[in-house]
Amino acid sequence: MAIEIPATRIVRRETGAAKRLYADLCVLGSGISGISAALEAAELGRRVVLVDSGPQLGGQSTGAIIGTFCGLYANGPNPRLVTHGIADALLRDLKASGDAFDKVSARNTVIVMYRVTALQRWIEEAVRRAGISVVLGANLTNVRHDGRRLTAVELATRYGTLELEATGFVDASGDAALAWNAGLACRETEVPVYGTIMCTLEGADHDALNALGLQAIHKRLEETAEHYGLVRHDGFVFAPPPGAQQGGDEVLVNMTHIETPMDAIGMSRTLLNGRAQVDRLLGFLRAEFPKVFAAARVRAYGLPGIRQTRSIVGAYQLTLDDVRSEKRFADTIARCSWPVEFHDRPEGVYWEQFGDSHMHYVPLRSLVHADADNLVATGRCIDADPLALSSVRVMGPCIAMGAAAAHALDLAGSGSAHQIDVGALQNRLKANLEN
Repeated sequence: MAIEIPATRIVRRETGAAKRLYADLCVLGSGISGISAALEAAELGRRVVLVDSGPQLGGQSTGAIIGTFCGLYANGPNPRLVTHGIADALLRDLKASGDAFDKVSARNTVIVMYRVTALQRWIEEAVRRAGISVVLGANLTNVRHDGRRLTAVELATRYGTLELEATGFVDASGDAALAWNAGLACRETEVPVYGTIMCTLEGADHDALNALGLQAIHKRLEETAEHYGLVRHDGFVFAPPPGAQQGGDEVLVNMTHIETPMDAIGMSRTLLNGRAQVDRLLGFLRAEFPKVFAAARVRAYGLPGIRQTRSIVGAYQLTLDDVRSEKRFADTIARCSWPVEFHDRPEGVYWEQFGDSHMHYVPLRSLVHADADNLVATGRCIDADPLALSSVRVMGPCIAMGAAAAHALDLAGSGSAHQIDVGALQNRLKANLEN
């Protein structure tokens, strides 16, 4: 007998009023800095709404298949962890499950490789357990403000429009989207800063790769890049260390450069062209190094990994001189020893290394917009000159900045983030500021 399931015939009527949400804190962007801010605020007992335009949490840390935590450790032969907060739990859990492991970097520090799917689930479960309200697939259309205070954001989703009112706002968008759409002053770099399409390859021979070494790949790239239609002559192929759990035959590849225009058509074109560049890169690796890559194929293509685009105009702009001189500010809220890593050329990267004892710092004033009382930026949209930003936009300091943003807005309440008790803030963040 056939089963009949009735369906009601409906017709879309005139759009009704937008659904309204209320929060103590609105976090725009669910990359690692936004996740850090949201989890810290929830731990403080605040009502948090986490908004992202993507279909899943994690931002570039998952969608772009970054696969490595950089900037978590100091430099030197005995590197120490200098970023804490959610980093402690994250590293503990992923290392315990065999989904993350330390890898000594040629850049005089330690990076932590991780399985993207494991980080994805860690983030999702942490957010779910914290009771954070999540709005995915939401595009910011307008920001309302009253004088120096942001009051609400308007969001477009496939299910209708939303209006989210909040006391404080964290801009973890990566592109200063909150400030830009509020009509506040922003900065853009005057030179191109290239991003990357990363990929995971399977079928690579780890032993042969370790024997080959990265310099041999770079040398051959310089000689034949034009022949294969490639633009970048350097980059990394990350393989798990011998004996690492979950190692398999996968390698993580970061050897492309893509433009990162700030328009929808341009970024869509970048995605397609970037993935075609990955295919050409695989052809190069198979042809030039068959002992390692003859059986390799792409297991996963990342979304465009964007390094620097638009940033806020803060109360202070962090400079390269500040980074080089290890300037410690009265309102320091984060620290890092990652080198200057500026991707200003299609064929390569400008690196400026620092010594074993080097540590540079980020002030709260670079996170707080000069013309707003309750908007705090994190990650790559803080106010820093392009070279300084290239040394603090990696995941370690991004986690620290996210925590600082949450605590600064918690201390500000209905007042101004420019006028909080900085000593009280630093006391809350002391694990990220002291040895």
